[in-house]
Amino acid sequence: MRIQAIVKRIIRQFLRDKRSIALMMIAPLLVMTLLWLVLDMDDYVPTIAVTNAPQPMQEALEAQDVDMLTTDERHGKEALEERDADAHLSFEHSKPELTMEGSNPTATSAVRNVVSSAVKQMNPKAPDMELSFLHGSSDLNLFDNTGSVLIGFFVFFFVFIIGGVSFLRERTQGTLERMMATPLRRWEIVAGYLLGFGLFIIIQSIIVAAFSIYVLDIYMAGSFLSVLVIAFLLAITALSLGTLLSAYAKNEFQMIQFIPVVIVPQVFFSGVFPIESVDWINAIGHIMPLTFGADALKAIMIRGAGLNTVITDMAALIGFSAGFITLNIIALKRHRTL
Repeated sequence: MRIQAIVKRIIRQFLRDKRSIALMMIAPLLVMTLLWLVLDMDDYVPTIAVTNAPQPMQEALEAQDVDMLTTDERHGKEALEERDADAHLSFEHSKPELTMEGSNPTATSAVRNVVSSAVKQMNPKAPDMELSFLHGSSDLNLFDNTGSVLIGFFVFFFVFIIGGVSFLRERTQGTLERMMATPLRRWEIVAGYLLGFGLFIIIQSIIVAAFSIYVLDIYMAGSFLSVLVIAFLLAITALSLGTLLSAYAKNEFQMIQFIPVVIVPQVFFSGVFPIESVDWINAIGHIMPLTFGADALKAIMIRGAGLNTVITDMAALIGFSAGFITLNIIALKRHRTL
């Protein structure tokens, strides 16, 4: 009978917590669906710009699963620089040259397989083709490619959790209510919390980026300061989102429940997994802050881009932050109108 009483209490407790029930039932389905979308995709089809290829080589390439752009030397290089092509195969000189864009290991591997098959089809004893990289090198491994994304993810994840839980404790312990009894305006409270956490955000960004680049030796072609700027923008976005969602959580457990819904989907669309072959999946990623941060970090660290090149990604992160901060101010009306 005593066991039965415990069972009934647990059941009643769960039935009152609709959010936990929904999380148990829906979150696994969401994660499994995302895994299915990411892992059950067709092989990547590379785009190769070809210059002055002999007819047999063109026919051999056309027999492969590849998008081929026939162009001259100058436009072939431009296509590579603009990322309209994954590689440029040139027969302009006495020896064929293959130049990889290099920032995407999936594309690089696909190009190598296609070109190798085409060459072997023409001449099984043909020597290896001269290979060069616009970005990166032949030593660029999977961790070098995803490391830039992981820097952004860990900055975003830990700031989201720590900032959200800290703001939640301010509310549950009554500190927020006491501040709201003062002449402080809502925007002043939100600004104070964001600026208060700002110092620790800067320190965290420096530690994570410096450790990843200088200790773990992740490939780095751009400016360390540029990496810090993007990491800081990501952290501000995560902090403003975490404090916003904490207004809808009653305890730390409910705050943690946001992870499968808010954080996990962003991992799948941020560049850790190769999703380039499906355009509509790529489009989903553009409603998620981590996607823009990861794109900017990859451009800086792998392609050596400057902040002026990733200004669109920076503007998106600033826009997300401004939106979340505005919603934070509105959410404080749930407590008291100031």
